[in-house]
Amino acid sequence: MSTVEAHVPGVFYRRPSPDAAPFIEAGGVVEAGQTIALIEVMKTFNEVKAEKSCRVSKILLDDGDEVDVGQTMFEVDEP
Repeated sequence: MSTVEAHVPGVFYRRPSPDAAPFIEAGGVVEAGQTIALIEVMKTFNEVKAEKSCRVSKILLDDGDEVDVGQTMFEVDEP
């Protein structure tokens, strides 16, 4: 198991807009470069992209949660 940490502080979002489906659900497989979340910093949305293909085993934050640099957002496994 490995983790995905925040690279910037801000507000965590699992979906591109309030009425959209989440980028990924626990148990889902993502490809390298795929957007898996957003972090809002001063009205700017920063995409969080998967660095490698993996299965998201656990999502540790909810929409609107504050996140700090280095904080773990996801637990992931090899697909």
